[in-house]
Amino acid sequence: MNFSVGDVVVTKKNHPCGGNEWEVLRVGADFKVKCVKCGRVVMLTRVKFEKSVRTILNNQN
Repeated sequence: MNFSVGDVVVTKKNHPCGGNEWEVLRVGADFKVKCVKCGRVVMLTRVKFEKSVRTILNNQN
């Protein structure tokens, strides 16, 4: 999967706030994503992020 900054993705598991949509803020070896519902910012490794993504909602490409 190709991700770019600004994409909104849906994850397999929900965040504790109840949201499962995340905006991609940084792409590279690590991903920085922000929860759309509560605004929490989280850093994940590429492998963990790619496993947790179900679909891409808004693709900025």
